[in-house]
Amino acid sequence: MTPDSLITLATLNKLLGIPALASEHGEMVDHMLELVHWFMLLLFIGWSAFLVVVFTKFRQGKNPKADYHGVRGHASTHIEIGVVIVEAILLLGFAFPLWGQQSEKYPSGNNVLKVRAVGEKFLWSFQYGGTDNTLGRTALKLIDIGTNPPNTIGRDMKDPNGKDDFVKVGVMTLPVNRPVIVDVTSKDVIHNLALVPMRMAQDATPGVRSHAWFKPTKTGSWDIICGQLCGPGHSGMKATLNVIPEKEFDEFVKEASDTAKAAVEATPAPAAGAAPAAH
Repeated sequence: MTPDSLITLATLNKLLGIPALASEHGEMVDHMLELVHWFMLLLFIGWSAFLVVVFTKFRQGKNPKADYHGVRGHASTHIEIGVVIVEAILLLGFAFPLWGQQSEKYPSGNNVLKVRAVGEKFLWSFQYGGTDNTLGRTALKLIDIGTNPPNTIGRDMKDPNGKDDFVKVGVMTLPVNRPVIVDVTSKDVIHNLALVPMRMAQDATPGVRSHAWFKPTKTGSWDIICGQLCGPGHSGMKATLNVIPEKEFDEFVKEASDTAKAAVEATPAPAAGAAPAAH
């Protein structure tokens, strides 16, 4: 398709109020969604016209005697087959390639940012790998709210990779134009990390480490929502996604990482055989 035709196709998405796009792979998602919308519009018009014809042609006043044999032609069958073919084209031609790209072609290299998102009723916590960009280990059994600061996501403080890690609650901060891999999990029930401007959503399942990746292409601030009904507080389980310039992000990481390392160094080691604090 030419750029002009893509602009024309994009009209329906805009009329339906699609949220702003802020990720590299999102154009393919929006293009597929646009085609689906146009297809559904054509089906709506076609079936609505069909209903009008049926209600008019076969109304009781015009056909006082019922016809128990029904339609004898095969036009409706051919239309149904056509609908199935178009749906298969959309699935095989757009959805599968996009899924394959996002599930297999994970970015690699030192420039890839790794973040861990942990859901719980009813908030999101985000763990950063610090200045070494390496996430430390976590385990639910290590959660301890009696420490200062509380170990709310179960970080393993003995893991050398986690000494400079830090956790932000309710706010995910990312750099623009840099690939991001998000490790998604949950502390209690199934949640769903939905980053709508990034055209990315991933279930957060207890005991499972799911992954998703994307590349932000513009700075801004948006809502993060839970896309899975998770309890009475589901509607209020929101966080904020901030995408900032890379230099500003590096300063943010350094400051938070230095603070985290200082806190770890200032925390006295537990006495041998001491039981963990109750939680």
